[in-house]
Amino acid sequence: MIAIVDYGMGNLRSVAKALEYVGADPTVTSDPSVVAAADAVVLPGQGAFGAAMQRLNDAGMTDAVKDSISAGKPYLGICLGLQVLFESSEEAPDARGFGLLGGTVDRFEPGLKVPHMGWNQLVHRKQTPQFQSLDAEDYVYFVHSYYVAPSDPEVIAAETDYGVRFTSAIHVDNMCAMQFHPEKSQRVGLGILSAFAEMTR
Repeated sequence: MIAIVDYGMGNLRSVAKALEYVGADPTVTSDPSVVAAADAVVLPGQGAFGAAMQRLNDAGMTDAVKDSISAGKPYLGICLGLQVLFESSEEAPDARGFGLLGGTVDRFEPGLKVPHMGWNQLVHRKQTPQFQSLDAEDYVYFVHSYYVAPSDPEVIAAETDYGVRFTSAIHVDNMCAMQFHPEKSQRVGLGILSAFAEMTR
């Protein structure tokens, strides 16, 4: 069972339907005990970093998700689910992220149209289970105004150009997370979700 974390932010049903399409068994939940019992965790989300962390903390989900990751269970972060893995964000300087990865979440430079919205290319930096079936420089769908800036470049799985070359996906041990939306990225996104589902079988 794959737990999709419901903390009131993100299009959860689209993520669940995409996972069901590739043969996974997702459960949308706001219960930390369900997350603890799950074989894998998906943390999607759209919106503000500070509000996301507040809701995750209030729901008891922060510790549940971090404990699942620490136990070695597969983790997939989508959009905010990538950003919260890091220490802090320019969007909410007083809010603390999970701190599982070193680095910050930065806003795109002035002059660029934000949010960065629509289709853009992935430039792969290392081979990962989630990306093994993808072609070079596939297109995926983005909606965001902030991007992660990892302290350790070794965590970067893919990058994308939008005024700057930013990190669009990371992969570390059992953690895979991406700034784009696989559930909206058609063939490419379904391939990523299918590969993630395979990790839970």
